[in-house]
Amino acid sequence: MSQTLLEAVQAASERWKNAFNSGDAAGCAAQYEADAVMHARPFGTFTSRDAIEGFWSQLIADGFSNVEYVEPKLEVVDEQSVLLTSGWKMNKAAGLIHKELWVLQEDGSAKLREDDFEALDN
Repeated sequence: MSQTLLEAVQAASERWKNAFNSGDAAGCAAQYEADAVMHARPFGTFTSRDAIEGFWSQLIADGFSNVEYVEPKLEVVDEQSVLLTSGWKMNKAAGLIHKELWVLQEDGSAKLREDDFEALDN
């Protein structure tokens, strides 16, 4: 089970990165559960897929792109969830992902339930 779970999380994480890097805020938001919570330090806390899409839409509009994860670590929490932590960098910022909690959905895909990241450089 854990290999299937890890593969679902890796695929969903790649979908999120590809959406962001192609300027698709709706595609980013689609990788979150409907009532997900995102802590984007120092920007604020965004609750719900719609609020999260608004954040990514503004960031993309401000010219941020080319996100890469630096040394990501995946830890299986239980049969349905994985914790991802990582450094990250993009064209205009860098920082840390403190917690991406990916949860397996009924359709076999993984979605973000909690996202907690920090921008450290501008």
